[in-house]
Parts: sequence; C-alpha cells; structure tokens
Amino acid sequence: MIPRYTRPEMASIWEPQTRFRIWFEIEAHAADAMADLGIIPADAARTIWEKAKGVTFDVARIDAIERTTKHDVIAFLTHLAEIVGPEARFVHQGMTSSDVLDTCLGVQLARAADLLIADLDGLLAAIERRAFEHKLTPTIGRSHGIHAEPTTFGLKLAGAYAEFSRARERMVAARKEVATCAISGAVGTFAQIDPRVEEHVAEAMGLTVEPVSTQVIPRDRHAMFFATLGVVASSVERLAIEIRHLQRTEVLEAEEFFSEGQKGSSAMPHKRNPVLSENLTGLARMVRAYVTPAMENVALWHERDISHSSAERMIGPDATVTLDFALARLTGIVDKLIVYPENMKKNLDRLGGLVHSQRVLLALTQHGVSREDSYAFVQRNAMKVWRGEATDFMGLLKADPDVKKALSDKEIEALFDLGYHFKNVDTIFRRVFGRV
Repeated sequence: MIPRYTRPEMASIWEPQTRFRIWFEIEAHAADAMADLGIIPADAARTIWEKAKGVTFDVARIDAIERTTKHDVIAFLTHLAEIVGPEARFVHQGMTSSDVLDTCLGVQLARAADLLIADLDGLLAAIERRAFEHKLTPTIGRSHGIHAEPTTFGLKLAGAYAEFSRARERMVAARKEVATCAISGAVGTFAQIDPRVEEHVAEAMGLTVEPVSTQVIPRDRHAMFFATLGVVASSVERLAIEIRHLQRTEVLEAEEFFSEGQKGSSAMPHKRNPVLSENLTGLARMVRAYVTPAMENVALWHERDISHSSAERMIGPDATVTLDFALARLTGIVDKLIVYPENMKKNLDRLGGLVHSQRVLLALTQHGVSREDSYAFVQRNAMKVWRGEATDFMGLLKADPDVKKALSDKEIEALFDLGYHFKNVDTIFRRVFGRV
C-alpha cells in the first residue's frame, strides 16, 4: 500500500492489529461453540474472552516469535497463550491454520467490499446530480474520436451512471461470493472438529458456511472478487479518459477543477493539466494487474498448497486500497468538474451542420430515392465541407439538383433542427434514474 494513494479506513482493515483481532475472534468464537458442545470446559471459553478481548496485541512480539517458528499462526497462538494463560490449551482445538487465515480473509474482503460499495454510492450520487444539471446541454457525440451526431452532456453522464450502477451490483455479488467461513480441519473433512463449530463462527463473523472446503476456501471465489475489482477499475478509467479528452485544449468542453495556487507545470505557468484523471488511468492499470494472480491462485495442488498465500498478502490490501482511493478521487472530479456549454456548442457547430447528414440521408430515402443514391448525394456535399472547400452544408444541399428533386428548402431546413436529437432524452433518463 502506497500512502499517497491510501485512505485510512480501508488501510485499517489490513493492518496487523486488525488481522490479529479477527484471528482472536475466530478462535474465541470457535471456543464458545466447542464449550456449548461439551468439547472444552465452559470456564475455559469464558477465560479466553476475558483475558484477550480488549487486549492490544504486541505485533513486534508476534513477529519475533515468527522469526523462530517460521509460522505466523503459531506465532500468534503462542502470544495469545502468553495473554490467556493455561486455558490457552483449549484454543485452536481440531483447527488448522487455514481455518483462521481463510475465514479472516473472508471478513477482510467483506469489509473492504462494504467500503467500495459505499464509494460507489457516493460516486453515483455525484454523477446523478451532474447528469440532471446538464440533461439538455447540447454537445457532440463522437465515434472513433470523430464528430458523429448531437447528444447531451447529461446523456454522457447518464451512461456513466448506468455503468457504475452495474458496478455496484457486481460488488454486492462479489461480496457475497467471498464472504465465506471454513472451520473444517486439516483437509476439510471435519475429522477433528464438529461442523457446528463452523456454523457458529460463520454466524458470529457475519459470513456464510463454505459448503465444501479442502484445507482452504476454493480460490475461484477470490478470483471472481478481484476480477470484479478489475472491471470496476476499467469503468473508472473509461470515465477518466472521457474527461481527459474533453479537457484537451482544442476541445475544452470540460476540465478538472483547478484550485487557487495550483500549478500545472514546473516549466509552463499557463498549463492546466488533467492530472487527476491521468492518475486514475494509472491506478486502474494497477487494479487490473492484481486480477491475474487471483486467477492463477485458483489452481492449487490437491487439498492445498501455499502458492496463493504470498500473492494474496499483496493483492488483498493493494487492490482494495487502490480502488477505494480511485473511486473517491473520481467522485471528487465529477463533483467539481467545470463544464463549458459554450465550447460544446462551438464544437457542435464547427463542421457547418455535417452532424445532421444522417437525417438528410433518411429523408431522401423516405422521398423515394434509393439508399445508395441518397448516400452519394449527401456525401458529395458533406466532403466539400469536410475538406474546407465550403462551410455551409445546408446551402450546398439546397443547391444540389438531385437533392432538390426530392426535398424542398423548407424540408431541408427542418432536418437541421438540433432539438430533434433530444426528443428521447426523458425516456433514457427514466430508464436510468427512474425519473425525469
């Protein structure tokens, strides 16, 4: 985790103290269940809670023990025994290390997912507000980066809202997928531990029981979780790239907020660069990079090996922390985005009306001209404007004898009505937002 791109609440989920606290709770809840089943003394289970519930675990001490044991869970259990005393012999009865590690990871990823879902809620709120603000702000739609037909800036944002709504649904599904508990013993057979212990721990930790574990929870769950993070990051980048393009000098339809005293370049005092959006592109690349090891972790040997472990120690914190930061940054960009409707109108008009070419094409076909001829008539006039030989597309059409045979001047003029393109904006907004 890089402090520059880390927010405290998400980072705290992955801190050693948090991890050890979750480990303790798993062990203590398991002891409660075993006490209820008569496997260990009830007094022992109570003592475990009483001695360690409010304790701040000594991370340095655990690390020192691990340097000898070369085993993190044993190091923790040794330190816990120092705190609990003789009753610590009843801790970890019939359990294996992965019971603790995997159940803890499920808790951490579920908590991380909750923060990411909240991040998405904040982003959706910002996008919705700006979408309605610019619901009917005319702008040019582009395909292949080239002017296509008119749209509105609100519709652009409505598309982003719909995409991040899907992202939220995926995050909810990913949370459910990964929030499972395994307390099933060395190879998942419950030979040394009662399945009811697992059920108790799962409920206490806010998880569901893993139906079939081996020594570990199957890693297809985690692969799905991190793949979802990668898709969400790609959506972040998509909107960030849109903003980067709109901020280009020759476009300048929108730009990131530029605060008082902010500097855009060490060399050129005039620069206002889309640095936040560019940063999001880089962060999205990193989140997607964590997907590959998560996919490769699925194929473990037999009931388990530890090839997944080292990768997960990095990708768990890094992917969630990075996406959390990226979503918060994108929310800020959208919330403060400076929009220039006058530049949008200027760009919309810069091709002399060529953006209405399809309407003319369709009108000609509806007046009896073949599609092939209609296309040829419109294109030959459009290319004169495109090449700079003329600036008035409508005037060229009115002067074209083949076009004039099918369409009157008044009919041609009607085809250049900008509002025609926005007649279904309310329909789209109703579909996306449920209101207009």
